[in-house]
Amino acid sequence: MKRIRVVAGLIADPKDASRFLVQQRLPTASRANLWEFPGGKIELGETEAQALVRECREELDVGLVVGRKLWSTVHAYADLTVELELFAADITEGQPKPLGAQALQFATVTEMKQLPFCEADLPLLDSLATGDVPTR
Repeated sequence: MKRIRVVAGLIADPKDASRFLVQQRLPTASRANLWEFPGGKIELGETEAQALVRECREELDVGLVVGRKLWSTVHAYADLTVELELFAADITEGQPKPLGAQALQFATVTEMKQLPFCEADLPLLDSLATGDVPTR
């Protein structure tokens, strides 16, 4: 089975630190219409931080500063296995635009739990809800 490494950012709303940026996958993408944290695949030769900065520039048109790793998991879908790492991140330039997603929003963990999220992110939502994952 194909295995990929993916990095995602926990990006707080600059106006409300209890809300975080999430994006809805395109209807043409695998796991269409599901929600996830911004990020993407780590390319050969990239660090996790470099991949997150690149993905957010390409998909959101923002510059980022990447902080520490907050959480990681491995999840097996029917078609691939995903190694997912979540990092704290802050937007340093630009306003997020949905260039690689159909929708963006800042949401609390409670609001996120009402959205259809990718399966790999579900344990993260639970851990964020119970405070087991730091948000900085």
